[in-house]
Amino acid sequence: MKSSLTQTNNLYRLIVISIMGTISVLLMFLNFPLPFPFIPAYLRIDVSDIPALIAGTMFSPVAGVLVVAIKNILYLLLTAISDPIGALANFFAGMFYIVPVSFLYLKHGTMKSVLNGIVLGTIFMTLGLSILNYFLFIPAYSWFMGWEEMSESVKLSTVLVGILPFNLIKGVIVGIVFAIIFTKLQKWIKKQ
Repeated sequence: MKSSLTQTNNLYRLIVISIMGTISVLLMFLNFPLPFPFIPAYLRIDVSDIPALIAGTMFSPVAGVLVVAIKNILYLLLTAISDPIGALANFFAGMFYIVPVSFLYLKHGTMKSVLNGIVLGTIFMTLGLSILNYFLFIPAYSWFMGWEEMSESVKLSTVLVGILPFNLIKGVIVGIVFAIIFTKLQKWIKKQ
């Protein structure tokens, strides 16, 4: 009896994670640029991490990361693998953001822990993506697109003037939207 209950719970989790991944990829296509001239237009805001945050707070940080992985794999398949570096960057951004939120919520179970997680996740995402872009993603884009390698000063200004503020703003926007949704879903999430 216990084994079938465990199998049912695992199947339920797998179904929810899969559905959240599918919703995430759809939300990824609903994006918009920020109206600031210093942020490159190719950096676009979306709220596709919301379903991953829901899965992460329902089940575990790993469930949230799985949703982000599913989202990016589906995105690559739907866009004919046109931007593998952007998908990898999006995966890391989601992971840096979701893990602190879901971990703190599952540890403390309060709205305050969600808000603290959003702040911490925004910091992790902003700093983590700044470092990864400087050392990995920008050089990889240069290689992938056949461009000349960027000078250190151009890479640094791209990170400090474009990528860092973009991820900070994205973290705040996603955090506000998630906090609003979470207040409505908190009782339901606790039951899961």
